[in-house]
Amino acid sequence: MAARRSAGLLVYRSGGPGVEVLLAHMGGPLWARRDAGAWSVPKGEYLPPEEPWAAARREFEEELGMPPPDGTYLPLGETRQSGGKVVTVWAVEGDLDPERIVPGTFTMEWPRGSGTVRSFPEIDRVAWFSPDEAHGRLVTGQRVFLARLAERLTAGG
Repeated sequence: MAARRSAGLLVYRSGGPGVEVLLAHMGGPLWARRDAGAWSVPKGEYLPPEEPWAAARREFEEELGMPPPDGTYLPLGETRQSGGKVVTVWAVEGDLDPERIVPGTFTMEWPRGSGTVRSFPEIDRVAWFSPDEAHGRLVTGQRVFLARLAERLTAGG
């Protein structure tokens, strides 16, 4: 069986206190009370023949309710998360207002075993963080993208 695949966009901004990255807090009841390790690069799954680049842009818009920023996209490569999912990410500079985010939704049975199906936001909030702040909040398997972004920015893109 082929590994599940996701693609996403890591938006960053520079200036003021330095570089900040935009992360999304995972929605739904399983993540509601968690902070550490409960944030993600805005991303989503795709199936071939869809290309990862197209999926990253589509998923960004679906999850945040706005188009991805225009700009130069820096490939940050891929990584395999602990659950086996392969995640591919690009970074782009932009300055989005977290208050303008309109997340997509998903449905699930909640509480489990109740027979009641409820709708939840895919993400329940987004926020800007310095790379140090983002490191502890980001899903462990995605932290490599912070290091890769820092390398790309230090090397001049």
